[in-house]
Amino acid sequence: MMMTNNQNNHSDLMTISEVARILRVDNTTVRRWVKLGVMEAVILPHVNERQAYRIRRSTVDAILNGTDDIELVL
Repeated sequence: MMMTNNQNNHSDLMTISEVARILRVDNTTVRRWVKLGVMEAVILPHVNERQAYRIRRSTVDAILNGTDDIELVL
């Protein structure tokens, strides 16, 4: 099955939990980084109390590879 460009873009978006698991930090830490503007995220419309975010896989890869100039605050 061939993926369309739109489907491919969605697979490149990761949840807070997925990012936290990969970076071995708590979900709250990832949310804090997003809220502080330290980590770029896509903000999704929400109806719940908690804001929903998605983070691009390329952002996580850049952090893991040390190619991003992000200074993460623990």
